[in-house]
Amino acid sequence: MYKTIVKYEHENLYVGDQGFKEKHWKAFVKLNSLHGNKYFNILNHGIGFKEYVGILQIDGLSIEIHPKADKDDENAQWRNVLLSMLQTCGRLSPKSVGTADVNRRNLNLLEIYFELFINEINILIRQGLIKKYRKQTKNVTALKGKLEFAGNIRYNLVHKERFYTTHQVYDKDHIIHQVLAVALEIVSGFNRSSYISGKIAITRFSFPEVKNIKVNKATFDKISISRKSKPYAYALSLARLIILNYSPGISSGNEKMLSLLFNMNDLWEEYVLIQLRKHLTETYSNWSVKGQESKGFIANHSLRPDIVLKNKKTNKTIIIDTKWKLGNRHISVQDLRQVYTYGRYWNAKKVMLLYPGKESNNAFKEYINEFDATPKHQCKLGFVSVLNKEGLLNQNMGQKIIDLLEIKTIF
Repeated sequence: MYKTIVKYEHENLYVGDQGFKEKHWKAFVKLNSLHGNKYFNILNHGIGFKEYVGILQIDGLSIEIHPKADKDDENAQWRNVLLSMLQTCGRLSPKSVGTADVNRRNLNLLEIYFELFINEINILIRQGLIKKYRKQTKNVTALKGKLEFAGNIRYNLVHKERFYTTHQVYDKDHIIHQVLAVALEIVSGFNRSSYISGKIAITRFSFPEVKNIKVNKATFDKISISRKSKPYAYALSLARLIILNYSPGISSGNEKMLSLLFNMNDLWEEYVLIQLRKHLTETYSNWSVKGQESKGFIANHSLRPDIVLKNKKTNKTIIIDTKWKLGNRHISVQDLRQVYTYGRYWNAKKVMLLYPGKESNNAFKEYINEFDATPKHQCKLGFVSVLNKEGLLNQNMGQKIIDLLEIKTIF
């Protein structure tokens, strides 16, 4: 049974708090080091969470890190925000987030992904697992394929009725099933839900026995999806997420860790982009919305604003740079310089820094540059509420952002 610790981004956790032990801290330090120190700030016998949210499980301990745009908000409001964002951004299927089943209500994020993966495998099993050709070298009772003379002499000097050959086999023991089997093994070892345990046992019983292999990023790069294997694409993407976030023996002991962490800056940007595409294209057909549009800058460097809106008729441009932080408390000068540069380089009529927070419709401010006294650019700080009145993720955010941009009055 896992003990669960619930924390929020930018909070700290120290050894001795709620069952967090020295061995856990050491494992977290090593995990952070393996990933370029991006997940946590390492403190003296503690860790400081950054903008990464999700879940980590290690040696009987489960740590859930929830998003929270404002420390003044109630904690309970933010417990389902991550799941809703992942669902909207296509990281979770809609059916995996529902809470109608009583047995599923206490599933954490990791277990939701486990269930989704198991369900995908079961769908493949019902549809019929594909077979592929592979080469096999072994003793057979009938001569087929290529006779391996050295091996035949070594193994069959006495047994003349056998042949040691290399031949083709058409079966289910191929790299796709081998990778899925590895993910199944990891899921089986980390699951703590009795609801999912039964599903895992049935799935493993129905899944074919395959060769045990070591899987890393290069393994996934080798897998090519053909027309025949196309139904496996989603299951493989889930297997990739599970396997590449699994860290066996990460500390000096035998502890194994499984982490599933998401950068809230990226999720916020992606969610805003999806909401804008949904609402802007429905209301104003002359507008296009692009994410991460890049332009070459100096040497090998490039500039890449988060969101670029362009009017197809007038060629007018608006730049939005999203920031998942408390913009109403402290505005970074670096952020202002960054968005100013985007405005100049894209010749944008408007630029806006967009923060989560209490909605306020500040006016655009025109700024004059030293080369031209005529104002060509307008800048604004925009704030949009992540939650609606019911305390759920705001699904009408796109329209709110369009209102902040004042598109009707300018174009």
